Amino acid sequence: LFDAVNYLAKDNVRLLVLGRKHMLNNSSNWKREIMKEMQNKAHFFFAENISEDDPFLLYATLRSGKHCKFVTRDFLRDHKACLSDTLTRHLFRKWQRGHQIVFFPSVEGRHINFLPALCYDCVVQTTGDTWHIPYKDVFEEKCSYQVPRKWLCIQQK
Repeated sequence: LFDAVNYLAKDNVRLLVLGRKHMLNNSSNWKREIMKEMQNKAHFFFAENISEDDPFLLYATLRSGKHCKFVTRDFLRDHKACLSDTLTRHLFRKWQRGHQIVFFPSVEGRHINFLPALCYDCVVQTTGDTWHIPYKDVFEEKCSYQVPRKWLCIQQK
């Protein structure tokens, strides 16, 4: 969390960190000095320890405007499963791909990397006589934020 806050704070963006109240207790996982340093760089909201924090995350993201992005390791599957129909689930996944920034540690574990939210929709796109088709070389299970990064360009002659 410390590395993520420091990395994102470099861009002078407004940050809101959603956590649980146990993070305020000085412990081996949550050092008081480090928490204070992070609180100088970001706003914090601490939910009850037993609460579900995902609804807070979704509400804060939606309430903050269409350009707001969020970072979480959660795939939000439970929330998609609660949606009533296929179209709504599809719209949620599309919204998620456009707003979720994914982070993962480097191989050596010394720093973190971010995969930015997509600024385009990952569906077949056409312009005149040209089609752009997203594809993967191999089939693999994917999370909703993982989309093909390769595109096949076909042009009719």
